[in-house]
Amino acid sequence: MSLVVTKRNKNIAQLIHAVSHLAETEGDHVSSISGLSFHNRISPTESTHCVYNLGVGIILQGQKEIVIGDKVYKCFEGQSMLTTIDLPATSHVVQASSHKPFLAVLLLLDLQMLNEVVANMPIEDEHSSSEDIHDSFSVDWVDDPLTDAVLRLVKVLEEPAMIPHLAHLIQKEIIVRLLNSSQGIYLRQLVKTGSVNQKIHQVVSWLKNNYTQPIRMDDLAERAFMSPSTFRQHFREITGMSPLQYQKQLRLQEARHLMLNQNLDAGRAASLVGYESASQFSREYSRLFGESPQRDVQRLKQSS
Repeated sequence: MSLVVTKRNKNIAQLIHAVSHLAETEGDHVSSISGLSFHNRISPTESTHCVYNLGVGIILQGQKEIVIGDKVYKCFEGQSMLTTIDLPATSHVVQASSHKPFLAVLLLLDLQMLNEVVANMPIEDEHSSSEDIHDSFSVDWVDDPLTDAVLRLVKVLEEPAMIPHLAHLIQKEIIVRLLNSSQGIYLRQLVKTGSVNQKIHQVVSWLKNNYTQPIRMDDLAERAFMSPSTFRQHFREITGMSPLQYQKQLRLQEARHLMLNQNLDAGRAASLVGYESASQFSREYSRLFGESPQRDVQRLKQSS
């Protein structure tokens, strides 16, 4: 047992060393490998609104707290965070310092690659039903084979010429490792034909592409091949919020992005994301972000 722990700590230590050099300054650092990024914070942060996408993150140093719907997740160093359905969330770094910054590595997963891997792997969860419902966000201690694979992917960055030849292979291995870990059931249910999680994922994908449009619950339920009441229940169980709340968060986060990055005023941003009433937009924006659109954007610009 002690040998396993020692080896695991060695891999985590090597990842910390590598990521510390790749993300020397505070912030989010995108790498030249598609979907791979590194995150550095030197002090605890305020809550940040974002959308978590299909992917796996590993906390290397520090501690993070994530709120999805009414669930609060505490994530410690040495833990992995797996997201299987795009989720609006709020998160903040709880533990970080200049001496020991918060460090994390994130790898977005390719859904097509996941489907291909699952199709060629023996089914481990033969007793699971398509009607079973699984969380779309999970936290667990990272195992040694996964840590080792992520470390090798990070090290490929030291050989840029090898990235086109090796990165894809190691990313596929990471999916294999995840499927064979304690979190594998979540990925399997995501791509299992006819499963509740797959049906909700398909509706979520549609909502992300059509969030500016008015939505009718009956239409969404029909897309999921469920009754409206069953659909509402399953959607909330899997995403932590109702379909209308999900759409609202997508709209408000996109409006915030437009005001920050394209210097649009609140009225124009509200219209572009599907709001017909500027006053309703302002009320809902203030409820989510804690300030009026104008004050919130001013504060964000001053702090950047």
